[in-house]
Amino acid sequence: MNCHDYKAVNSIYLLKNLQVKINATRLQEHFEAMSLIGKIGDTGTCRPTLTVLEKQGFELAASWMKEAGMKAHIDNFGNLIGRLEGKDPTLPVLMMGSHLDSQPYGGRFDGVAGVLCAIEVVKTLIEQGIVPQRSIEVISFADEEGWRFTKGLFGSRGILGKLEPGELERTDKDGITRKQALIDFGCDPAKFKESEYKPGSIFCFLELHIEQGPILDIGKKPVGVVSGISGPLWLTVKLKGMAGHTGSVPMPLRKDALLGAAEIIVAVNEIATQVPGNPTVGTVATINVFPASRNIIAEEAVFTVDLRDIDLDRRNRYEKQLRERIELITQKHKLSYEISEDTNSEPRYCADWIKEIIHDECKALNLDAPELMSGPFHDALALSYACDYGMIFVRCKEGISHNPLEYASYEDLALGAEVLYGTVLKILAR
Repeated sequence: MNCHDYKAVNSIYLLKNLQVKINATRLQEHFEAMSLIGKIGDTGTCRPTLTVLEKQGFELAASWMKEAGMKAHIDNFGNLIGRLEGKDPTLPVLMMGSHLDSQPYGGRFDGVAGVLCAIEVVKTLIEQGIVPQRSIEVISFADEEGWRFTKGLFGSRGILGKLEPGELERTDKDGITRKQALIDFGCDPAKFKESEYKPGSIFCFLELHIEQGPILDIGKKPVGVVSGISGPLWLTVKLKGMAGHTGSVPMPLRKDALLGAAEIIVAVNEIATQVPGNPTVGTVATINVFPASRNIIAEEAVFTVDLRDIDLDRRNRYEKQLRERIELITQKHKLSYEISEDTNSEPRYCADWIKEIIHDECKALNLDAPELMSGPFHDALALSYACDYGMIFVRCKEGISHNPLEYASYEDLALGAEVLYGTVLKILAR
């Protein structure tokens, strides 16, 4: 895809006419090299967490970390960590990063942008002869996406001691436990404590990410400043009915779990859209049916619910409405049900002082950067409980993400990296 087709003309002009410090050509080469690991089709990526493919991605990223002057290692949570030692290693670290794992049918930029741009920032600091007072760490967090073991932000929650009971026993579709996957990856779950960060040891966290939404693209803005992250609620709903022959069980006597699931799925959409214009989103994206035969009434249906909102009170009201609808629908169809909570996080807002710095850096580059919220969650959400955080968004074509069509121009990414570089300089000077 030609970047000119993607409205990157202004970004090209800015890169050519401003004294940009980061190396845009090198950054593009890194993106293109990483896109080959786990490549599907012409532009897609499948790089599951804690697999050989992610290990290959880590090895490549680690080589760039070392070239940039960092020491690199994989901790016991499966995080890749690059560290540039500061003059005073006792000071809390400035941390940057994102993730290299992808969705099973994902794109080349989600997560990758935050890791590669952070590495480029550190490389540029060294090239500019800057030795920071405090140490800098660049991290590719393990299992941000959460699809393999149905619970994400594993690595970022892990380093903060925020894992929940039973997480190591979660299995993927092949029955492999997270614990076994970690061991196969070279990690030692018995030594998690050794990989945790002490309270107060992280000064702040910065994450650059593609927007994964259409606001910047519609507004023709290469870069945006994130105000906060919506709070995600992930539920798993299991409905239990009675199997029977589809040809012989009369309709009024059926206990059809799939029919009940269908009505609940519609209810999720109705609840999330009841007030037009609200940023609430509700999604059912996975469903498993047993016994899954065309001539047997479904005895069991298990599906996931993803409910998000920047307004926690509203999200809580909608959750209550959904639980009431599930009760009514299951009674109607004579089903039993179970609801398990996989993730529940409140909205988290970026630190004002970091937002001000990012805005200032955008202005210095003649970027009219709007402020916008993030609907998707990121590793920054987990880090927000340990330190101040800030996020930079880079526009992506039509807001498409978690899809091989996901695309961000290399010029926009270079501008985002330059904003990140300037932000790091000002934070280091504090």
